[in-house]
Amino acid sequence: MDPSPIRTEISHHTAQVNGIQLHYAQAGAGRLMLFLHGFPEFWYAWRRQLEEFGRDHLALAPDMRGYNLSDRPQEVDAYRGKILIEDVRQLAARFTAEPFVLVAHDWGGAVAWSFAIAYPELLERLVIINAPHPVPFARDLALDPAQQQASRYMNLFRDPKAERVLSEHNYARLLRMMSAEWGRGGLSDADREAYVAAWSQEGALTAMLNYYRASPLYPPIGDDPGAGRIRLDAAQFMVRVPTLVIWGERDGALLPGNLRGLEACVADLRVKRIPEGSHWVIHERPDEVNALIRDFVSA
Repeated sequence: MDPSPIRTEISHHTAQVNGIQLHYAQAGAGRLMLFLHGFPEFWYAWRRQLEEFGRDHLALAPDMRGYNLSDRPQEVDAYRGKILIEDVRQLAARFTAEPFVLVAHDWGGAVAWSFAIAYPELLERLVIINAPHPVPFARDLALDPAQQQASRYMNLFRDPKAERVLSEHNYARLLRMMSAEWGRGGLSDADREAYVAAWSQEGALTAMLNYYRASPLYPPIGDDPGAGRIRLDAAQFMVRVPTLVIWGERDGALLPGNLRGLEACVADLRVKRIPEGSHWVIHERPDEVNALIRDFVSA
């Protein structure tokens, strides 16, 4: 990676897409690289990647629908998979008609997997960071007790009381969820302030949780088998885009077992494991993550 000290300026904009307004952060110019964040983050998760890849790309990181400064529909149905990938398609189309690079983490990764399955012709390369492909994830939610245990939080997030529980004591539980695994000093005061401000936007917490409420992939609870009621055929969910998967192996929510059998779902796959990285590896080891992405998109 070029050690140039030049700092890339990040600017902020909005775009009308798919019937809503999305806020996005932008850096640089050139071929499009689009970055999708996960729960409970917002564009800010990618600030180090915007600075790095904005040096030679048009690097773009939206607040996903429901988050921070983007529109925040309150209906669960507004967060179904087809709607989320259409947001991505329309946003990208505003900037390029050429295939682009899509980089995504956590829930952003779930959307990115689906986007790659639906629109392989629109992607040059796909980078996924600690986000399971739907086929192995459905399998492990249905059959693997360790992943079921690790995913129990999903059933809280789907519960009507989730907003109250997560917002108590100035979002202490969400902050603890992030900082418990986050190494190298954890969340700074500036980080905490930025996240709490995003979560405090009117209707944001309900909108963020609606991603979980709209998804059929969740662990069993009571008489509800969750993901156990569905069976996904890998052939129907094949990714035909060159793909790099980066996985922090200390992820306590999305276990490395989700990598098992992934090659059956991705035609051109590279996997880079980071043994000391957690779910929040993009924050813990940004230089290492950036170098892996840089090598892949430059190959």
